[in-house]
Amino acid sequence: MLMKPVTILAECCGTQLARAPLTRAAAEQMAESMKVLADPARLQLLSLISSLPNREACVCHLTGPLGLSQPTVSHHLKVLHEAGLLAREQRGKWAYYRMLVDGWDAAPRPASIAG
Repeated sequence: MLMKPVTILAECCGTQLARAPLTRAAAEQMAESMKVLADPARLQLLSLISSLPNREACVCHLTGPLGLSQPTVSHHLKVLHEAGLLAREQRGKWAYYRMLVDGWDAAPRPASIAG
């Protein structure tokens, strides 16, 4: 069953919205964060990486679990990296991505998965 948009909004960012009216800049920043996380593959990538030892993974280890091609996974990882949710380190020909705790903690998400 799909959640109603109002319910999702209240669970994701209700406390921030309840404190004071958002400025235009804050609303735009929150909307951009939500766009980054609004893709199922990106949510899966964050979940996969955060569940691994050291909270890092090579691109080559992420294609199988997602069932997506390497270029597609790399694109999603790039978007997550640019949003400040993942760090990227080149090791030889492979790129490794590591969770940035601060970025993940700051990302809007439902209260049921808030840590």
